[in-house]
Amino acid sequence: MNEDFPSIEGTIRKSISILYRLDLCPRLDFQYPKKEHLGDITFVLFSLSKILKKPVEKIGKDIGNYVKDQLKGLISFSIVGGFLNFIFKDSYYLYLLINMLNKNFYDLKLSDKNIMIEYSSPNANKPLHLGHIRNSLIGYSLSEILKMVGYKTTKIQIINDRGIHICKSMIAWKELGKGESPDRVGMKGDHFVGKYYNLFDKIYCEEIQKFSQKNKNNQNYIPILKKTRNLLKKWESGDPETRNLWKRMNKWVYDGFKETYKKLGIIFDQVEYESDVYEIGKNIIKEGFKKGIFFQKKDGSIWVDLIKEGFDQKLLLRSDETSVYITQDIGTAVERFRKYDDIDQLIYIVGKEQDYHFKVLFTILKRLGYIWVKKLTHLSYGMVDLPSGRMKSRKGNIIDADSLISEMSSIVKKNFLKDFPKEEQEKYAEIIGVGAIKYHFLQVDPKKRILFYPDKSIDLKGKTGPYIQYAYSRIRSIERKFTFFYSLTHKDFSNAKLNIHEKKMIKILQKYPLILKKSARDLNPSLVANYIYEVAKIFNHLYQNTRVINPLDIIHSNICMNIIHVTGNILKSGMNLLGIKMLDRM
Repeated sequence: MNEDFPSIEGTIRKSISILYRLDLCPRLDFQYPKKEHLGDITFVLFSLSKILKKPVEKIGKDIGNYVKDQLKGLISFSIVGGFLNFIFKDSYYLYLLINMLNKNFYDLKLSDKNIMIEYSSPNANKPLHLGHIRNSLIGYSLSEILKMVGYKTTKIQIINDRGIHICKSMIAWKELGKGESPDRVGMKGDHFVGKYYNLFDKIYCEEIQKFSQKNKNNQNYIPILKKTRNLLKKWESGDPETRNLWKRMNKWVYDGFKETYKKLGIIFDQVEYESDVYEIGKNIIKEGFKKGIFFQKKDGSIWVDLIKEGFDQKLLLRSDETSVYITQDIGTAVERFRKYDDIDQLIYIVGKEQDYHFKVLFTILKRLGYIWVKKLTHLSYGMVDLPSGRMKSRKGNIIDADSLISEMSSIVKKNFLKDFPKEEQEKYAEIIGVGAIKYHFLQVDPKKRILFYPDKSIDLKGKTGPYIQYAYSRIRSIERKFTFFYSLTHKDFSNAKLNIHEKKMIKILQKYPLILKKSARDLNPSLVANYIYEVAKIFNHLYQNTRVINPLDIIHSNICMNIIHVTGNILKSGMNLLGIKMLDRM
């Protein structure tokens, strides 16, 4: 939009600065009424009235007249209680439309800070599962949204590639593997290693039944667990045979992860490995013990006492000097701020069940004197549940990502792609199936638990990814049929009239930058996901109730096509931020 017709929100902010000489404009409360008689946008006056100590009626009248004058009479206003309601005239809607056709409409510069986002971060002993899917989707989408509003982002994962859990898979393979490999048995690498992790659990359960009566209070007497602990000691001492097996089995897992990430469209700028930093954490703990920050128990293990901070005593190093999870997390955080000295914020995307862990981690880092601890954020998310037994393709007790993606693609092929050429079915099925998974997960606030219904996530009439993808493909189909498309200028619509559906479409489209900014500030991709659904829904109402191409009125048809064109662009932009591909035809 040109300088003569700025946004109404910006004009209101300017009016407060000029009329009341407030150097710092307070946070303003805007509402977008759904009922037409309430206006097109409402400015809530109560908080400003308290700051200025003036009646809401007086403030509303002053601001309303200023805005009306600045916008050349293209809006009118009314004051109802503490609400200043603005009503747009048709010409103002069209000025909004011209603004949205300008590429600067998407050019948002909320901040240029550097944000590192850690997500996925699986263990190298089993396939990615539903929890990893939600984790990865939140991390990737949030990174893209932050980048969209001006932040510099680094997507990072740390693979938990060492420790007692990794040794469990290794010892099971040594005991039962007979030299087999994923290629030899025709199995994806991460699933292959996961099979041995579950075999360990089976052997352990059998042995605990056999030996627990003799040694009820000491599970270290369980033979396979004792072997696993000895293997961990060998690994930490650098035993060549143990290290070679470890590298071999980890590579099998990494190859499997790579394939799954590719299907999900998940990428990282940096990949770290716990084995590269765990010694750093151990050395920090030993140094902290020397300084009296931590204490040692009789068995030689090192602990921290956080009772005064409202927590408990926490183990940091075992008696045999092997590390625990929090030891590695301490080392990783310290190393990141040493290596990347320009980090303004580090966001950990980890499940809600780890809330206590991160509170303790941040408290220990503060105790150690690291001032950058205030830059750390734990973005906690809820668990994912599947109610349908049909979708529970389990390896052990895990619902793995690969089986879910395969099953979703099969549902798409069966229900939507029967008439498509066979060579296109596979490609389209994966795009639509994965899009359905992504949208279903991302439309829910990260803090909330998800109950995933596979069939509902693909419903073309429901609040789903395919519903939005289909709306987009319809838009591109309409555009292919309209041969008189041209960019609008102010001269094109001096006498144009818009119907209610066209106005609703323009009104929701112009909210896109506000949604992006709020989503970035709140670290919440669901705001974008739910907004994009509303855009698709209002477009479908427009399409069903408006003759979008009218040969007898080319000027109005072109206005309508420009509205539709912007709609398609915003649908594609928003869905891409969620990591969802769009199709020109469905």
